[in-house]
Amino acid sequence: MTWTIGCATRPYDKLPFAAACQHIAAGGFGDVAVFGGIINSTSSREEISAARKAAADAGLSPSMLLGGTDLTESLEEGVEDFKQLIDNAAELGVRWLLDCGIGDEAQYSNYFELMRRAAPHAQTSGVNITMKPHGGISLTADDLIKAYDEVSHPAFGICYDPGNIIYYTKGELRPEPFVDTIASRTTTFIIKDCVVVDGVSDVMVTPGDGLVDFDAVIGGLVAGGFSGPLYLECVGGKELEDIDRDISASLTFVTDILEKS
Repeated sequence: MTWTIGCATRPYDKLPFAAACQHIAAGGFGDVAVFGGIINSTSSREEISAARKAAADAGLSPSMLLGGTDLTESLEEGVEDFKQLIDNAAELGVRWLLDCGIGDEAQYSNYFELMRRAAPHAQTSGVNITMKPHGGISLTADDLIKAYDEVSHPAFGICYDPGNIIYYTKGELRPEPFVDTIASRTTTFIIKDCVVVDGVSDVMVTPGDGLVDFDAVIGGLVAGGFSGPLYLECVGGKELEDIDRDISASLTFVTDILEKS
């Protein structure tokens, strides 16, 4: 099968969006995940149009957007804000709206209700919400499964990010044991590794150089029915030339695993 493998703008967060897109395309990718608040719920149509044009000029599809929820006011305002984010994502051309959950335990029930109310709007808009591990409400694979079951809507799925499982638990949990359970609920995958040194986690690592067993994780997801897409989020390079090298190497690394799976 043909796999969609994109790259997030995070490795190029010091560059303007248009320049980041050019580097991502030069690295061999056809899709970009738009991170860094470039487009959010308050973005104007002109800003969305400019971002869409920048991606298109580089030959990229802006198929994922990193968003977020706002429950600082009322649940109703949070729902409307998230629906506007969905509308902006759809106008950008996004298929996958990536969400990281929330950290305030007192708002967990409101978060699930927000997603239950927003998911039908996402489905109508052609956008899929995908929630990844990021601490708090989405700390572990079990937390992701709970969210999936609580929302219970086809437009809401799980984004498996193996590096974050290690990062937020400081290596106490590994991503490999949960693959069989989570595969059928996984709609997207973040290509991210992690190391833990003296109790300090670090995800700014090129995939394959850290603790994640990508053969086991990706192979297990594919065996469980996962069909992509996958998005590279982090690499180890700090200088532009090194980042360029690392994203290209990561694409080859993941492509080789998929070909074996």
